Amino acid sequence: MRVYEELFIARPDVPDEDVDHLVELAQTFLTGAGATVDKVDRWGKRRLAYRVGKYREGNYILIQFSAQPETVKEFERRLRVNDLVVKFLTVRVDETLKRIEKRRKQREKRAARRPAPPAPQPSVAQQMLGTGDKPATAPGLPQPTQPAAPAAATAPVPAAVATEPVPPVAEPVVPVAAAPVPPVAAPVEPAVAPAEPAKPQTEEN
Repeated sequence: MRVYEELFIARPDVPDEDVDHLVELAQTFLTGAGATVDKVDRWGKRRLAYRVGKYREGNYILIQFSAQPETVKEFERRLRVNDLVVKFLTVRVDETLKRIEKRRKQREKRAARRPAPPAPQPSVAQQMLGTGDKPATAPGLPQPTQPAAPAAATAPVPAAVATEPVPPVAEPVVPVAAAPVPPVAAPVEPAVAPAEPAKPQTEEN
């Protein structure tokens, strides 16, 4: 038997119960005719690429099955006369699936024959310096830390010997010399007394 994919579009104005009933009728016919239903995918309501009749949208249903060519012709005839189906398309996919499987096996064989990549060899400079197994470091970057060496055992420090308290020594006080105060100048009296105002002269009779 050959493998086919049947994509048909149901009217967008019918309820979901009628669409489910249409899918059940398609499966019942295929299994009754000796076909094998591999999968059923409901893509839901989508916009059509162009107007079909008076519809711009439709319910997409995809059925993949294995059947004889005579069964496919009868299935297409039933879809054509059904009022709920707007458009349908039948595609044979068994040859495509065989090509895909063949290519997959070829890729697996080539991958199995491909030798493993060789391990990277140290450069001549690394071999001369003996740093082939050491990680390369660049100036200005933090160097890899080395494990710290174990600390050497130290002898216990003896406790301090108690001594008598020493009285504090008083420091001598140095007197601070007072700054000299400048003398205050006495007010200077004027040498000449101010002239008295002239009295007016009166004429004697």
